[in-house]
Amino acid sequence: MNKFLPPLLAAIASFAAAASAQQYPAKPIRVILPFAPGGPTDLLGRVVGQKMTESWGQSVVVESRTGANGVVASEFVARSAPDGYTLLIGTNGTHGINASLFPKLPYDSVNDFAPIGRIGFAPYVLVAHPSLPVRTAKDLIQLAKGAPGQIACAAGGSPSQLSGALFKSMAKIDLLLIPYKGNALAVSSVMGGETSLVFGGVAQSAPQIKAGRLRAIGVTSLKRSPVMKEVPAIAESGLPGYEVSTWYGLFAPAATPRAVVEKLNAELVRILALPDVKERLGAEAYELPADTPDQFAMLIKAELGKWAKVVRETGVKPE
Repeated sequence: MNKFLPPLLAAIASFAAAASAQQYPAKPIRVILPFAPGGPTDLLGRVVGQKMTESWGQSVVVESRTGANGVVASEFVARSAPDGYTLLIGTNGTHGINASLFPKLPYDSVNDFAPIGRIGFAPYVLVAHPSLPVRTAKDLIQLAKGAPGQIACAAGGSPSQLSGALFKSMAKIDLLLIPYKGNALAVSSVMGGETSLVFGGVAQSAPQIKAGRLRAIGVTSLKRSPVMKEVPAIAESGLPGYEVSTWYGLFAPAATPRAVVEKLNAELVRILALPDVKERLGAEAYELPADTPDQFAMLIKAELGKWAKVVRETGVKPE
């Protein structure tokens, strides 16, 4: 074989990839959502998709493929052509938790995807029925130690369920975790007195807290939430080191040209810096990072390790 041939082929491939990225996008883009319309992935997908359409002049079509904790959508994108025209909005559930909950997951969270960047992240807020005699994480831990297995904590989805499992494990208490099909039902169960606690979304829980139907115990970020400054972090009010955030990020299939990934990342960072986007998503309690693809990839690996340990130690099963 001609010794100059492999370097020549590599150079040609590199040139072709660069040329392809310059022309990208040359046709409509599909953004696949793993959950039903009306939720966070739908909101974030439509905000980002609209801004990409305005900037690039190509339609960005947002499409839901629901089922199995986001497995259906994630597998679909993992098996799609690696050309940047089929993207996924993944979450800490699809790319941080599912690998530990499902032994035969039909995709690899790391090797089957090219991470582009996070769109946003937000903490949960631990809320209680007003009749529960606790106001801080410390109060709750003390109460639970005197009543093992008697305090019911609703769980609306795997991230909420794992938030409760991590709290139990770190505090060395026995909460009764009760799964519900969705966070809205879980929060309603607390308001109705069926359960006593739930890790709910900050934006979704805030009106109920303000109305006195729920009592905020603490947010799950290390620091207080900008939209709920009066509520302490669980880490500062009884359980040091406790941290959970729900994040949403943009993924392409593995083997998508790096130049296309970087172009998508630059566009995402631009969009998240727009004043109207910051205002719209900030009102929903999202913080907007500016990750590089490599930073996002490192976060995913850290999340996989974190939740594998929690599942192993607590024995949590899929809902």
